[in-house]
Amino acid sequence: MAATEMEYRVELFNRLLNTCFNKCIDKRHKDAELNMGENSCVDRCVSKYWAVNGIIGQMLSAGQRPM
Repeated sequence: MAATEMEYRVELFNRLLNTCFNKCIDKRHKDAELNMGENSCVDRCVSKYWAVNGIIGQMLSAGQRPM
């Protein structure tokens, strides 16, 4: 059971990372660090991703289907 939970968390993290990176980070990598816009975008993206993940988890545990 613990291995399955760990696999789920790793997969969740990887999906979050790929989604927010592709959405927010400029592909040209002009600077070594994130600029203000990229930083804000990543912050919002991660926040929304966790919020949606929590809602879907609650719906699944209640036996409802996500929309």
